[in-house]
Amino acid sequence: MAELIMLGTGNAAVTQCYNTCFAVRNGEAVFLVDAGGGNGILRQLESAGIKLDEIHDMFVTHTHTDHILGVVWVVRMVAQRMNAGKYAGTLNIYGHDEALRALAMICRLTLPMKVHRHLGVDILLNELQDGAAFSAAGMFATAFDIGSSKARQFGFELKLPGGQRLTCLGDEPYNERAHAYVYGADWLLSEAFCLYEARERFKPYEKHHSTAADAGRLAESLHVRNLLLYHTEDSCLQTRRAAYTAEAALYYTGKIHVPDDLECIPLS
Repeated sequence: MAELIMLGTGNAAVTQCYNTCFAVRNGEAVFLVDAGGGNGILRQLESAGIKLDEIHDMFVTHTHTDHILGVVWVVRMVAQRMNAGKYAGTLNIYGHDEALRALAMICRLTLPMKVHRHLGVDILLNELQDGAAFSAAGMFATAFDIGSSKARQFGFELKLPGGQRLTCLGDEPYNERAHAYVYGADWLLSEAFCLYEARERFKPYEKHHSTAADAGRLAESLHVRNLLLYHTEDSCLQTRRAAYTAEAALYYTGKIHVPDDLECIPLS
């Protein structure tokens, strides 16, 4: 059975938790999705018991700093292990053309030659088109353009070992173009920037984000079995789970998950 490991649950500006990124473990293989905004990803991986040697597939949703800069640190550390003969095989990084170009540029501008020389050799940047299939950690996936009004962004649908479907919507609200990937999903990973009652304070709609209430309405209308909320503000971490769950439950009758950083969730 696969499990979801939430490495971070916060939005770009958080200081009390890590930026949103996660991993799906399937046996001994790990599929890493984004990596937050810095080398804090190394601490999160270590705390979660994930070894760099277990990561051979990554997905980069978009170029915003709180998602892509941590990827640079993963590239750096994997390349160093390759140089030391401690990493076997290749690291496959998947994403759309803009995200991969940005990642390659940042790596070449900020990392030494002995590190970034691995790009295109055994650290492979695999460009995906909208609707393209790929495999990660022994699972099949399909990438899709979420229709972002800001930086171009891809989500994906992942077929879990037991046949269930997990859909990652990235960090923006649902767009109708993703209907086929979201409708009837067993797991929907959706951003919830804040509570609806806190909308005047955090301005989610001005930033093209949504609330826990919006996510609940969406999941109910699209017959999702499990709704997972992330990419939140961090002003109330001690009460976040209860408050976000309660608000989403006003509109959604399925199971709601509001994880903390480093929480592991069985995907069954």
